[in-house]
Amino acid sequence: MLLRSIHTAVTRSDLAHFASILPPSAILSTLHAPHDLTQYNNDWMGKYRGASTTVLKPKSTDQVSQILKWCNHRRIPVVPQGGNTGLVGGSVPTRDELILSLSNMSKIRSFDPVSGVLVADAGCILQSLTDHVAPHNHVMPIDLGAKGSCQIGGNVATNAGGLRLLRYGSLHGTVLGLEVVLPDGTILDQLSTLRKDNTGYDLKQLFIGAEGTLGVITGVSILTPPAPQASNNVILALPSFKNVLPLYQIVKRQLSEILSAFEYIDRTAYDLAVKHGQGRALSDEEVQGAQCFVLVETSGGRREHDAEKLSDLLENLLSADEPLITNGVMSQSPAQFSSLWALREGVTEAVSKEGKPYKYDISVPLTTFQDVVDNTREHLGSKGLLGDDAVKHVLGYGHVGDGNLHLNVVAAAYTPEIQAALEPYIYEVVASHRGSISAEHGIGAMKTHALRYSKSDVSIALMKKIKDVFDPNGIMNPGKVLE
Repeated sequence: MLLRSIHTAVTRSDLAHFASILPPSAILSTLHAPHDLTQYNNDWMGKYRGASTTVLKPKSTDQVSQILKWCNHRRIPVVPQGGNTGLVGGSVPTRDELILSLSNMSKIRSFDPVSGVLVADAGCILQSLTDHVAPHNHVMPIDLGAKGSCQIGGNVATNAGGLRLLRYGSLHGTVLGLEVVLPDGTILDQLSTLRKDNTGYDLKQLFIGAEGTLGVITGVSILTPPAPQASNNVILALPSFKNVLPLYQIVKRQLSEILSAFEYIDRTAYDLAVKHGQGRALSDEEVQGAQCFVLVETSGGRREHDAEKLSDLLENLLSADEPLITNGVMSQSPAQFSSLWALREGVTEAVSKEGKPYKYDISVPLTTFQDVVDNTREHLGSKGLLGDDAVKHVLGYGHVGDGNLHLNVVAAAYTPEIQAALEPYIYEVVASHRGSISAEHGIGAMKTHALRYSKSDVSIALMKKIKDVFDPNGIMNPGKVLE
């Protein structure tokens, strides 16, 4: 807050300077003409709202450099913004900061089909990159429900996880290099395409997950793996959550190298997805008695081999003396394969259609997934907050392979009473398990006050020192990650 007192707002004279860097079409400001900046000031959930007067849309790294140099000199705070698909308010202003939209930086710089290394501007949409490498039989190592609008720079800045992390690992491993503009306008060119580079400090890692608080990512070099020659999936209905972990052990053992996803969906999440048109994986009869569901995906080199392994798995599970599952359906066509994934990926959209979601993206031991959901529901009930006019649903889904639970509380409206009941309760639960308050969504504006539940005082002090080294004037995405 002390730093904010020396920050300055954008003025007409600043716009005149920006006009010497950018064409008129790349400057949106309410200071000189009516502009509807709602889509830039608000997050997609309608939970976080800023009051920025100005959006700049550079097309090159040099333009970003000139803009940041001026803003640093003038002490104008800057919020870098990609597709604005985040869930923690990290890409929208908290006040009247200048918004730096990367959407015009959408060039694919190079792709090497031999090594699989892709170099792209930060504003490239994830789906566009997926489409670009597909004809060369490669896939992006990251896959998200928001792939049609999220941008690779934002993915890297938030260290997004997603549905392929079990198979391909995190962006800390697949990102080979970055081009970053520092707060003073200096261009840090670490856009390496090398798989191996053991030459001192790996500076790029500081910017992966920093959420734009240390600089603006303008270019990304990323390793894309070969595309699987065959993909299959199966959805399994389970009578109890206690069967999930034994099932995971069996699936890992029997599918081994071809296992690429193991996704958990509780009954409430499944029912909401079906209710809001995200697909129907099983008939009403097939889901009778099911408390939760698991979606298993395989990705391998030969369709017949993979299908046989999956079919054998399903047969063994259903014929066991004490079956872990009540039912299972394996996709029989590309359309059915997509529809099973649509059900899982559609949970987020279904939750938003049902009400106002409080979203908690946490890492806790796998054994506690259901307890965390059930205990949260009981806690809200003890506060008298369950009901159609308050909290309508408490549900959980997530990536079992990564220990990542998405705990969602669906309310009729965002209220201070619900917020106070949820926090710090949920963060205290996470801390009791030595978990993480943010498995993949980041800290943003939502969790700055809660960082201490996952990070020690020593860690936070070091993070603040790093911030001061890169951004001594505190202009980069203020109010995010660190208080």
